[in-house]
Amino acid sequence: MKKGKKNPLGKSFGYAFEGIWTGIRKERNMRIHCLAVILVTAAGTFFGLTAAEWCICLLLFGMVISLELVNTAVEAVVDLVTEERKPLAKIAKDTAAGAVLFTAVMAVIIGCIIFIPHLLELADWIRNKI
Repeated sequence: MKKGKKNPLGKSFGYAFEGIWTGIRKERNMRIHCLAVILVTAAGTFFGLTAAEWCICLLLFGMVISLELVNTAVEAVVDLVTEERKPLAKIAKDTAAGAVLFTAVMAVIIGCIIFIPHLLELADWIRNKI
């Protein structure tokens, strides 16, 4: 391919999906995040989340999964550049991992804010049925 010529749009999407699939296959934490997405989606369906609650969940899913992909990319680039233990390599890897952790913790807190009222409502319903 000539320099400056871009790939067709379909190929670009293909590369992006390949990157997502690689992240899922090769990264344990990505699989954990995907499992969380599945469980939250099932719980949200069960509890009948509002449109606003779904939008918040979808935004959080996107943020956590995207940051995990970026973290994977940072780790791969650092490993490509050097196999030695270098302070700057450690900073790059640790801060990328920290970004994922921070976002995941915030997602859990927001998830609790969304789901605890639904759980309490279910507990009241069960209590009244017994």
